[in-house]
Amino acid sequence: MLHAVVMAGGSGTRFWPESLAATPKQLLRLVGDRTMIQMTVDRLGDLVTPERVLIVTNERLTDAVAEQLPELPQEAIIGEPCKRDTAPCIGLAAMHVARDDPDATMVVMPADHVIQPDEVFQNAIRRAVEVVEQRPGCLVTFGIPPTFPAQTFGYIERGEPLVEGDRAFAVKRFREKPDAKTAQEYVDAGGFYWNSGIFVWKAKTILDALAEHQQDLYGHLEKIAQARGTSDFEEVFRREFAEIRGVSIDYAVMENARDIVVLEAPFQWDDVGSWQALARLHGEDEHGNTIVGKHLGLNTTGSIVRTVGDHLVVTLGVKDCVVVHTLHATLVADKHQEEAIRDVVAELKERGWDAYL
Repeated sequence: MLHAVVMAGGSGTRFWPESLAATPKQLLRLVGDRTMIQMTVDRLGDLVTPERVLIVTNERLTDAVAEQLPELPQEAIIGEPCKRDTAPCIGLAAMHVARDDPDATMVVMPADHVIQPDEVFQNAIRRAVEVVEQRPGCLVTFGIPPTFPAQTFGYIERGEPLVEGDRAFAVKRFREKPDAKTAQEYVDAGGFYWNSGIFVWKAKTILDALAEHQQDLYGHLEKIAQARGTSDFEEVFRREFAEIRGVSIDYAVMENARDIVVLEAPFQWDDVGSWQALARLHGEDEHGNTIVGKHLGLNTTGSIVRTVGDHLVVTLGVKDCVVVHTLHATLVADKHQEEAIRDVVAELKERGWDAYL
């Protein structure tokens, strides 16, 4: 049977000041009237039943996630005691799924992407499941045809097609986030995809891969799995998970595995990685501005303004800025320096201004 694993442990620091420790990006309504994590679960449709959905998040967020997803059983939400990146997250989920369903197939996806239309996404997952059934032991990922030379995404270089005329390819190589020149070369070459971070595989396959390529990590996860259902599970979980060295699934497995397939994604995709994503998702007015909330702009161009409630933001003589107003803080930034918002968060931590985090 198909199981869905949603990775929801990110902190979303590039969406400060709206994304906070208690309400990170995946719990926010950035598009429409549903939060990112609600949209992610909604997108699954009838692919899986609620009993076969697993959310892996930060332990501080389990109650908030449960509140937003009341249709899921309580045991469907796993809270990690500390942040250890995607490989431990996926391995933990795979062991959980495999214990109850040894032959399970998993779709793994982040909680904070915007994907449309839902029906096309569901059909793409069904196609990926077919590939997994036809090629036992393979790992399937989705590649996004690049529309510009992005430096913030990893890339997948495709190899030969599995079947002539099909948009499924052997993976030739995974590429790290490139510089501007290299990113342009990838786009011009035509054989590269953005790495979506969405995967389909057998739970057993990914666990075997982790055992082969990440023996130490796998050993800690195995101890956690063995303690499941015992009185000292929480103690073992905290101890063993904290001893894992954080590593991404791409670095831990995908760059080393032998049988990887990339399907060209037929759906629209946005990773909503920064405030500039609002321009793509909400559109721009005749002055190149993206406005979400109450705003008056005079001589304002190329800017993104977001405000909550009835609070009015007025901009005068502003160009290429991000202005975000919340009840506790206001951000005014050059939109071309969005990556530095992480530095703002780090500086707030350094100063002990935790009330703003």
